[in-house]
This record gives sequence, structure tokens and C-alpha cells, in this order.
Amino acid sequence: MYAYIDGKLTFKCPTYVVVEAGGVGYHINISLNTYSAIGNAERCKIYTWLQVKEDSHTLYGFAEEGERRLFLHLISVSGIGAATCRMMLSSITPTEIQTAIINADVALIQRIKGIGAKSAQRIVLELQDKLKKEGSDSLISMPLHNTTKDEALSALIMLGFGKQVAEKAIDNAVKKSDQDLTVEQMIKTALRNL
Repeated sequence: MYAYIDGKLTFKCPTYVVVEAGGVGYHINISLNTYSAIGNAERCKIYTWLQVKEDSHTLYGFAEEGERRLFLHLISVSGIGAATCRMMLSSITPTEIQTAIINADVALIQRIKGIGAKSAQRIVLELQDKLKKEGSDSLISMPLHNTTKDEALSALIMLGFGKQVAEKAIDNAVKKSDQDLTVEQMIKTALRNL
């Protein structure tokens, strides 16, 4: 529902922040990783995810888009909830988590408070292929000034294609065309080749 909230940081502690945007103060739960990334900024942009339950609506926030993507992958694993994901992101960095999953380092994942042997194995089993497909640099924030190629690549990745496969399809689309392609044209051509 909310992609991000950009505003004045009115309160910050290791577990949550309050960001004022448009006269509304948003209580956003964060990880220690995000807490460290925010630093002493007076203004911040927090990427968010809204959890809707019968008895509550809870906002979770992330300093970077990559951390949010990893969080969404983790909560997709059965038996892993938002609180456990936040604990994971507070215990080790998103890059370390991603590397541990890709390399099937169950022991490292298991050292995180609240993650047992079965949960660690389930996380690796369900996410290893997805994260390998996305590539090791998927946690790096998208560039602020995207080129047409970057936007097309991002769209194909969001549609579920692996980064390397999508890049190859886009490069082929650009090579075959004798004119500059729009983002839409590039995506359509690439999809025909996938």
C-alpha cells in the first residue's frame, strides 16, 4: 500500500521510528540495520511494508529497497513472521543473510535468535533458488536516475525473470532494433524472446 514514507524524522530508537509526512506521524518498526543506516539524519526516506491483521495494522520500514525485498522473501517462507524477519535483519546484515541462504549456510542462519534448525533449513530450501536467480547484487539499491534499459530490467525482474536472463533478452532487443526503444517497447520485445 505504501511504497515509502519521506519526511521529518521526529523520533528514533533501535526498534522504531516516527516519521512525520504531510502532518501525520507514522510509527514504523525497523531493524537495527535500518537504525544504523539512518544515522543522525533529520529527514529520511523509509521504504515500507504494511502488515494488516484482524486486530492491527503495522508498518515495517527499511532504509533501502534491497532490505525490503529480502524481508518480503523471508516472510513468504511458511512459519516465518514479520517479527522473526525483523530479528534476522537486526542480527546480521541483509547481505550476510542473502549469502548464507545462497550458500546453504544453515549454521549461520540458525545462530539467529528464534530460528531453529527446521526453520533455517526451510528458509534455505524455499529461498535459495529465488535468490540465486536474482543475482548477488539484488540487494543493492536501484539507481536514482534509471536509464531505459535499467527500468526495463527492473520490470522484468519484478515479473519473476532472473537478472542474467532478463539482461540478455534486453540486450538482444536493443541489438535487433535500428531505433531507440521506449521502456514499453524494450519490455515487449524482451518478453517475446524469453
